[in-house]
Amino acid sequence: MKAVIQQEYGDANVLQFSEVERPKIKEGEVLIRTSYTSVNYADIKKRKGNKGNGSFPFILGLDVAGTIEEVSSNSRFTKGSRVIAFPKNGSYAEYVAANEQLVFEIPDHLSMERAATMPTVSILSYTLLHEIGQVQKTDTIVIHSAGGGVGSMLIQLAKLAGVRNIIGTVGNLDKEPYVKRLGADSVYTYDTFVDGVLNETNNQGANVVFDSVAGDVSRSSLDCLALYGTLVQFGNSSGKSGSLSTNDVHSSCRNIKGFSLGTTRKHHPERLAPAAEKVIQLFASNKVDLQISQIFSLEEASQAHQLIESRDYEGKVLLKIDK
Repeated sequence: MKAVIQQEYGDANVLQFSEVERPKIKEGEVLIRTSYTSVNYADIKKRKGNKGNGSFPFILGLDVAGTIEEVSSNSRFTKGSRVIAFPKNGSYAEYVAANEQLVFEIPDHLSMERAATMPTVSILSYTLLHEIGQVQKTDTIVIHSAGGGVGSMLIQLAKLAGVRNIIGTVGNLDKEPYVKRLGADSVYTYDTFVDGVLNETNNQGANVVFDSVAGDVSRSSLDCLALYGTLVQFGNSSGKSGSLSTNDVHSSCRNIKGFSLGTTRKHHPERLAPAAEKVIQLFASNKVDLQISQIFSLEEASQAHQLIESRDYEGKVLLKIDK
């Protein structure tokens, strides 16, 4: 089968379009013929390299939309089922193997293209909003990186849930119209959001802040987090660790929660099924959607990575696998 593999860490040019062996499935797994996969910032980080990435060669990618090609005995799935999934060993490939607990059937009227935007960002966003952040309708919330995939979905889900005040942050205000169309009430840059949040809340601060940036943004988030508020930390796209002190939480009764979709996929995959079911229903009923910025072919994976790194996009970037 065709796949994009990586033999070394580096820039986007290290991605190689190659012929590799089709994966073999074990009991409790399915083989999926990939239609689309999404490109996520986590792919960029892994391509550049950090500890724990594993040995070379490897295939990047977190999720797929496709059709089941093969099942193991006693499977609840059948060949031909249309699914989204988190595969075992990357998704930039024509075929992938996946644990059945991380495979979710989609309705016939939901296109593969739209379904491909969903798995990582939508399941993550639903979990962050309802389970980790436990957001209430009366809350003021801040969503960092509001123009990205997770930010775009968090805003829509919060709006759908009737959250009173949704504040988005962006690196460049060129993205403000897009973020407001999604449902944000106001938009600030990373340099101005602290004053903006305090002004909007009569200096009380936000009840929940969703932070995938880390670094200085995490530090600044605590400067506008309300008493008893929650900072939800789920990424570090800035590449820097946030600096926090115990004094930031105990006297103010604030709390900091962390969440990783990757950790949950590995250790507690069963936790994702309720969120997956919810977001599939929302997409199928057209209550939420994710704009597709651009679709590349599998051979163009390096160009897709360059677009993600430029941050000059809105919504999701996809790779189309099947012809």
